[in-house]
Amino acid sequence: MPRSDISISTTDATPTDAPTGASAEESAYDRRRLRQWLAGEARADGIERRDLLRLLTAAGLATTATVAGTGSALAATGPTGPTGPTARAGDTAAAAAVPGIVKPLPDAWFTARGTNAETRFEALAGTGHHTPTDRFFVRNHTSTPVLDADAWTLTVWGDGLAKGRTSEFTLDDLKRLPATTRSAFVECAGNGRSFFTTQQGQTVSGTAWTLGAIGVARWRGVRLGEVLRRAGLTRDAVDVLPRGLDADYLLADGTNLGRVRRPLPLSKALDDVLLAYEMNGEPLPADHGRPVRVLVPSWIGIASIKWVGDIQVSAQPLYSPWNTDFYRLFGTAHPEGGSAPLTRQTLKSAFELPWNASLESGAEHRLTGRSWSGAGGIARVEVSTDGGATWRHARLHDAPRRADWVRWSADWRPAAPGAYTLLARATDTTGRTQPQTTVHNTQGYLFDAVVRHPVQAV
Repeated sequence: MPRSDISISTTDATPTDAPTGASAEESAYDRRRLRQWLAGEARADGIERRDLLRLLTAAGLATTATVAGTGSALAATGPTGPTGPTARAGDTAAAAAVPGIVKPLPDAWFTARGTNAETRFEALAGTGHHTPTDRFFVRNHTSTPVLDADAWTLTVWGDGLAKGRTSEFTLDDLKRLPATTRSAFVECAGNGRSFFTTQQGQTVSGTAWTLGAIGVARWRGVRLGEVLRRAGLTRDAVDVLPRGLDADYLLADGTNLGRVRRPLPLSKALDDVLLAYEMNGEPLPADHGRPVRVLVPSWIGIASIKWVGDIQVSAQPLYSPWNTDFYRLFGTAHPEGGSAPLTRQTLKSAFELPWNASLESGAEHRLTGRSWSGAGGIARVEVSTDGGATWRHARLHDAPRRADWVRWSADWRPAAPGAYTLLARATDTTGRTQPQTTVHNTQGYLFDAVVRHPVQAV
């Protein structure tokens, strides 16, 4: 890569709260890709469409013409079989070491969930706006690869580049490009999944997250659009497909889906997506994508590919299992072939308290928590200490920003010993407020209802 055209500068990304024009483009993209997939027009990467249809048909999920049904059987399987039994919300079982995760997982900070580690929300109390890196949740499809940053290269290739050329970038090359720093959350699409069962009495598949499959960090890197332009992006490009360097993802029946990858529309790739190489002022740790990961602000976590190794730029629509079979909404309330692929995250709130926490009756307590939205900043948070009979405004301690959270607090004095139910509901700058229930989907994505948090006054 020629060095003469590389300059260094630093910017701080401060997006506005209002939805951007990209929102409409994302929705149109989703609808178009869904139609293309169902019509057999999207190009598969790593698995032939006929093979995928065979797998779905064997699971009772497809007809000969379209992908149909719930998709739950595939979503429930992982590298070595089912992801495990549904855990109860607030499960306080000790977090054993998770095979394939590098960093320590103290019981006081994490709950082990299969190949993943969920942050206990009470472990965030008093930690500041950004999640400490050592307390940041871990979502792995397989296991964390430990890569040599000095030997790492990023390959950018595909027919969406000038003359179909291929470019390679080292970590030093990326660091010589203009840098951007921004605060943003990464959140699994299934965060809150267990509440479909515990609050709504509905069956879902997948990892039984409570609310700790989220973290906010200060990320630093180069804009993906900058790299694509230097690689020779053409106006023919429509999709951008980053792929990770973790191990291939195997289903229980032995089918190899290849490495984790998910296409982005070009409009999003050129908007606010980063190739991040720092997290909270330090080089990325192995579990969070070292040496470089994709950061897609406000979108579901699967889009933010860790350990990125190559990026395909395509002049044709691209398909991967992670935007067609996984990470769409299936079920009776959704279209027969599933919803459009999921993009933006939804709206949530969480208390920084253990489940069934014991609090002294008659004493003043400062309840704290965090709220966030993928569509806009948080405009207000309301708290109820009587199960929703009455509500009052919480104090916000951060400026509202899209793709970020705000910390909040409210004082409470329980009048007498007994069981209480705490609730927190947020409204974002688009005007949307957390609902009482979330429309069911079989894979348990995008739970956004107000969570009922039990405590005991003693």
